[in-house]
Amino acid sequence: MKVQEIQKKQEASKYNKILELKNVTMDFGGLRAVDDVSITVNKGELRGLIGPNGAGKSTIFKLIMGLYTPSSGRIYFNNKDITKLSTWERARTGMSIKMQIPGVFGELSGYENMRIAAQNINSMSEIDNEILRLSKLVGIDDLLDSEVNNLSHGQQQWLEIAMTLASKPELLLLDEPVAGMGPEETAFTAQIVKRLNEEGISIIFIDHDMEFVKQISQQITVLHQGKLFAEGNIAEIENNKDVIDIYLGTEV
Repeated sequence: MKVQEIQKKQEASKYNKILELKNVTMDFGGLRAVDDVSITVNKGELRGLIGPNGAGKSTIFKLIMGLYTPSSGRIYFNNKDITKLSTWERARTGMSIKMQIPGVFGELSGYENMRIAAQNINSMSEIDNEILRLSKLVGIDDLLDSEVNNLSHGQQQWLEIAMTLASKPELLLLDEPVAGMGPEETAFTAQIVKRLNEEGISIIFIDHDMEFVKQISQQITVLHQGKLFAEGNIAEIENNKDVIDIYLGTEV
């Protein structure tokens, strides 16, 4: 391959990245929660992040969102170094996160929760249309009039996913989106995640439910003791003997 062709390929690859962690380490006193981890996520990708408790998954999410500053290493979003940016600055660049425990207002209606999420992003004349668009996209438009305290756990999770979309994220982080859900709610959540990805949103998610992971992941990153253990598509991960021995044969 000619030098010019190599350079063009490298340049195209550069602009295909949405998120890159380079040699990221996170120390808490004498505890190393994340150990020299490098991960690249491309635009439009749906990436699952798995590993046992204590593997460093949630810490990596908090590093990506700016809740923690890495002890060493760099984090890039759309090729911009965001390592030292605050959480709100990162949100303004096009990132959003939904944590495991729903952050919704129980005494308010679904609509009122959506309005709180949308009011700082949209003009007054656009808010109602945007709330309806997002609630239909997620499939919860029939829940807007309900008091959130009366919704099931799964319905509250879906409402918050819709709320995170109000900021128009390019990258959405989902922390255990099906934790505590039954099979039907899990299947509905899988449909939501795939639908959002088809809309062009890049998604990284953490989950312990391997059936859910298998349903939606395009690529999987496996962590172990804070280190990158394996990466690949679902077939490669399922056929990786080390992953089978350490993870897929036990709780992940």
